[in-house]
Amino acid sequence: MADTPQKTAESRADAGTSSVTDPMISIQHLSKHFGELEVLRDVNIDIARGEVVVVLGPSGSGKSTMLRCINLLEQPTGGKIFIEGEEITAPKVNVDRLRERVGMVFQQFNLFPHLSAKKNVMLAQRKVLKRSAAEAERVALENLARVGLADRADYMPSQLSGGQQQRVAIARALAMDPHVMLFDEATSALDPELVRGVLDVMRGLAEGGMTMVVVTHEMGFAREVADRVIFMEEGYVVEEGTPEEVFDHPKSDRTKDFLGHIQ
Repeated sequence: MADTPQKTAESRADAGTSSVTDPMISIQHLSKHFGELEVLRDVNIDIARGEVVVVLGPSGSGKSTMLRCINLLEQPTGGKIFIEGEEITAPKVNVDRLRERVGMVFQQFNLFPHLSAKKNVMLAQRKVLKRSAAEAERVALENLARVGLADRADYMPSQLSGGQQQRVAIARALAMDPHVMLFDEATSALDPELVRGVLDVMRGLAEGGMTMVVVTHEMGFAREVADRVIFMEEGYVVEEGTPEEVFDHPKSDRTKDFLGHIQ
């Protein structure tokens, strides 16, 4: 993973602004249509290196689609996206090279059921990064330890809880040495008692300086870990600010209504 200094309290406090110099991610006038359905409408967001941005909003607000556009799982209809200064929406962009830099963790774990935890984490390293078996195994074990599963390396997915499977999925993404991590409702498929372990891993990544964009309904996590909170509805960014600004002093009536129903 790229060397990034651990965030200080001061840097976290200063991060709640979209006026970002030399952003890690820059989303400019992003739009996305599915036929007649307009899912994203003129979205503009800059995300600093090492910043943790939590995206909130009701179902259908465009949150997940925006994440999927950032790593080109969905092709934007309009607008531009830059990662580390490179326009990923430009024609003939190397999508495979992009995805080496952008890790993504989904609601569903998507592990290969016939492979052990270790081999699930090794596979993309071997196929995409062309690492040797020994190197891929070393990195896999290192990242499984990082998510608290050093003793589960040889377990099959069916032998792991949902929370453990999701942590294997995080280890798999981290093994590719991403510069950015995207989390799309990573805990929503888990039983409540399994959520904490996954959130603890995400907290550790944030504390280590990983740039993260997190779609979640875990309000405690957003308050504690986010540098900035963005509220979306009907494809628009309705409001953004520090967790204190958005949760305690929301400006939009729609934000107030949404938070009133989930807090």
